[in-house]
Amino acid sequence: MSHAHASRPPADRFELRFHSLYRPGRGYSFPCDAGGRVDLDALSDGERNSYLYARAIIGHELSLPAVQRSDR
Repeated sequence: MSHAHASRPPADRFELRFHSLYRPGRGYSFPCDAGGRVDLDALSDGERNSYLYARAIIGHELSLPAVQRSDR
């Protein structure tokens, strides 16, 4: 009997990443789906505030966000 389903890797996880325009290696990342949608209800209050702040400063301090596979 094969148990191939038990050894499958976990489902893909994604992050929406906002990179700093001025400080390489800095920025924000938030869990999202493959389409880049962030579940605001799943975020803590602090994470939600950071997400909304990151969106507000796109083009001023942060790049447009990019969806990337999460390594977490």
